[in-house]
Amino acid sequence: MGENYSFSLTTFSPSGKLVQIEYALARVASGGTSLAVKAKDGVVLCTEKKLPSLMDVSSVEKISLVTSNIGFVYSGMGPDSRVLLRKGRKKAQKYYRTYHDPIPTAQLVKELASVMQEFTQSGGVRPFGCSLLIAGYEESGPQLYQVDPSGSYFAWKATAIGKNQNNAKTFLEKRYNDDIEIDDAINTAILTLKEGFEGEMNENNIDIGIINADRKFRVLTPTEIKDYLAELQ
Repeated sequence: MGENYSFSLTTFSPSGKLVQIEYALARVASGGTSLAVKAKDGVVLCTEKKLPSLMDVSSVEKISLVTSNIGFVYSGMGPDSRVLLRKGRKKAQKYYRTYHDPIPTAQLVKELASVMQEFTQSGGVRPFGCSLLIAGYEESGPQLYQVDPSGSYFAWKATAIGKNQNNAKTFLEKRYNDDIEIDDAINTAILTLKEGFEGEMNENNIDIGIINADRKFRVLTPTEIKDYLAELQ
């Protein structure tokens, strides 16, 4: 009888679970590893980007710019993340038109979490099959949040999502400290990703995004990533 609840999004199982949300989280856990490290002067997002050898690497974006000072990385289903990216950009523009100020990171996180939560209690839809790590920078300093398919969101100093998340979190716990600076955070992120990386890591199969005190989120070029990798050899 318990299997009948697997197909219902809006009905709790006798054990109090919404099984479709658990399936969505399982989809995230099978996706490529993504991680984030908050430094005292910025935030680093890092993710693996393994693609077929004949695919144009430049056509795939795993780290996206939402506003000039906010970006995110996803693990799970890419098409679902694009829907959230589009909704996030619309929410940010609406906020700017209303208040003539950039949307705060926490506000954008709440807006996206609300969208994801709506898809857990509405008929005819399914939960989003991705989790997001959202980075921003404001007057109060760097910001880092995680949003899950259930609509839950949390602030983090450093965290990971995807298939190697447990090992990555353990590695981050050992190496993280509150006084870390952005360059060290980039190196820590690369080393953490390298721990569970299958094959040789190079500038074409990982993506790195950063934001620092200039409040401009950007994705590092392959040349910049290559330089950081060379430092760690």
